Amino acid sequence: MPVLPGAEPYRHEGGEAGVLLCHGFTGSPQSLRPWAERLAAHGLTVSLPLLPGHGTRWEDMQLTGWQDWYAEVDRELRALRERCGEVFVAGLSMGGTLALRLAAKHGDAVSGVIIVNPANKMHGAAAHALPVVRHLVPSTKGIASDIAKEGSEELGYDRVPLHAAHALRNLFRQVDRELPQVTQPLLLLRSPQDHVVPPADSARILGRVSSRDVTEILLEQSYHVATLDHDADRIFEESLAFIGRLAPSVGKEGTAAGG
Repeated sequence: MPVLPGAEPYRHEGGEAGVLLCHGFTGSPQSLRPWAERLAAHGLTVSLPLLPGHGTRWEDMQLTGWQDWYAEVDRELRALRERCGEVFVAGLSMGGTLALRLAAKHGDAVSGVIIVNPANKMHGAAAHALPVVRHLVPSTKGIASDIAKEGSEELGYDRVPLHAAHALRNLFRQVDRELPQVTQPLLLLRSPQDHVVPPADSARILGRVSSRDVTEILLEQSYHVATLDHDADRIFEESLAFIGRLAPSVGKEGTAAGG
């Protein structure tokens, strides 16, 4: 299936500091494209891949699992490491979950973690029924475009494929066990008014990681897809400040040397 217009992956060759951006479940790179472009404008090398099964039609996700999604970002991270001296991982929602796993698995190869409304658990009785229901019902109502800003829309599926949702549940369990292995500086930005991921997920993540350098920022004017919402500029600027503080190759203005 062809990739939907706007859902294409994005890459930019910049300086010695690189950022890997991971989009969310049933979403696409479109939700993080403005963030990626802002980082690139400041001279950073940026990779924003399209996860397998995403960006086409929801039926394609039925054939993928969390191992496929993680393998894609893992490959991108390794490629960035060959190109850059410092690499940061970032993500929205499930993309934050994937970023945390990259940090847990790659250790010092990751210089810092930036996550926006990260997901950690599938809540409610329906989650417990998934192992059986997914064989009876192919999909349920979509979760895309939880945005407060009028006129802003997320390019994502209007249905959630239940085989993929079951895989997502397994990913959450896997990463929750690995959170103590996350030691890197962590910037977590979350929306108090999030209709997709509850605040308990961020609290759980902050309580389980081993990072000592931790910053939590509230995005008061945004819903779940905050990267396309009223607080988007704040996310971008806080990210640049976080990277600039940690990466020697990034100057005070957030511009990567040599970019």
